[in-house]
Amino acid sequence: ELLTNGTDDAKGAAALTIWNLAHRNDEDPVPMAAAGAIPPLVELATNGAGGTNKESNAGFTKEAAAWALAHLADDNADNQVSIAAAGAIPPFVEFAKSGTNNSKFAAVVFFKALATSNPDVKASIVRAGAIPPLMDLAHNDDPDFHHMAKVFAESAVHALVDNADH
Repeated sequence: ELLTNGTDDAKGAAALTIWNLAHRNDEDPVPMAAAGAIPPLVELATNGAGGTNKESNAGFTKEAAAWALAHLADDNADNQVSIAAAGAIPPFVEFAKSGTNNSKFAAVVFFKALATSNPDVKASIVRAGAIPPLMDLAHNDDPDFHHMAKVFAESAVHALVDNADH
């Protein structure tokens, strides 16, 4: 409810809460998805929310929504398809290209999760242009960029190239 009808600050807090719950509840992220969290999370990941400090809250909300979606996609084929169908792939390509280091990390976790999905989702990722920015992230020399993000980016590229139906 807060994701769709809350204030901008409440939307950010709700996205953060879902991120935390999805991260800590690896065994069953389905209730959050079934409760309708995916479409508003995609909207927040794409556009953010204004909040009291519009610029910082928009970025924070985008990142919280991105991480929530990445964790909801992890090891859950139904969520992966729902997330892709809700239009999440293009914003994550943008995160991988030009986001903060944190949103780039969320993007590689997201694409690593979706790269294990069905061939249609993989083909959508490839068509959206995710491979070049993922390759760039796999070879990122920025010392502040998390090492595991590089590993996940490389893993996502291999899964997409080796198994995509394109």
